[in-house]
Amino acid sequence: MRAIPLLLAAALAAGADVAIHSGALKLFRPLPAAMPSPANPMTPARVALGRMLYYDARLSKDGDITCNTCHPLDKFGADGAPVSTGHRGQKGDRNSPTVYHAAGHFAQFWDGRARDVEEQAKGPILNPVEMAMPSEARVVEVLKSIPGYRDAFRRAFPGEKDPVTFDNLARAIGAFERGLVTPARWDRFLKGDSSALSCAEKAGFNKFVEAGCAACHSGPYVGGNAFQKLGMVKPWTHSPDTGRHRVTRNPRDKMVFKTPSLRNIAKTAPYFHDGSVADLAGAIRLMAVYQTGKELSAGEIASIASWLDALTGEIPAAYIQPPALPAGAPSKPLQ
Repeated sequence: MRAIPLLLAAALAAGADVAIHSGALKLFRPLPAAMPSPANPMTPARVALGRMLYYDARLSKDGDITCNTCHPLDKFGADGAPVSTGHRGQKGDRNSPTVYHAAGHFAQFWDGRARDVEEQAKGPILNPVEMAMPSEARVVEVLKSIPGYRDAFRRAFPGEKDPVTFDNLARAIGAFERGLVTPARWDRFLKGDSSALSCAEKAGFNKFVEAGCAACHSGPYVGGNAFQKLGMVKPWTHSPDTGRHRVTRNPRDKMVFKTPSLRNIAKTAPYFHDGSVADLAGAIRLMAVYQTGKELSAGEIASIASWLDALTGEIPAAYIQPPALPAGAPSKPLQ
């Protein structure tokens, strides 16, 4: 394959504008300001409680792991490791995806086993490899032993006779995560500011579309809206993980994964469900080969990467500021 065509290269060098694929833009939308759920209102008290819980290590068996450990919000919600380290040094078997914009996805986890962020929030706390709490009842016992949490749950879930529940913990964390949005220059462009993207970035978007990438990565989150088979045109043999098949046991789901969002992709390496690819250029090359059957040149890969960089958003520093946590230790230590 050729690098950037000579006429396009000359136009970019001369500073000429690049006409973007206007038809393809219909596949994309700007980020919403938040990702609310009618079933779980983002009240100030509920968001505040969720923020505390997200940062509280007392939700882990040894008191040393938080949601933020594997999904650090000041680092675009990803820990930068192929797989995360959990309870007593144990390693997971899948890459920890960013939590930014996850609330807008149609399903959670790489295999889609949770329907929303509220359901997802329960999993790591009880997972023996991750936060390793022995039961929902023990989590509730810990929370009820801390007076500040009893008060915070009452404020977040007014009118409930016994508001400190595992379900309400998940609702609070979910309410907080529904505000994790990072607007980017791409959003300004979609809203009509043609100067928000450079000519090279516009050319990169065109190449992204021409390479077939938009078939799976579109919408406001540039992905996160479908399941797709890894190895659409060429069998993927790099990983023993069979994806959604591990949940459904349906042979048709072998190597099927949730299509990840490409928002902040330049900041959330390593890539893929197993974190096996360290650099963005390598990920682009492999996706073209295995998903669309194209061998992209180095110049074409660099062009696509330039547009992907425009998806890097602004971290909401005030929203993610670690809060003061309620004082107190669990009523009894875990064994």
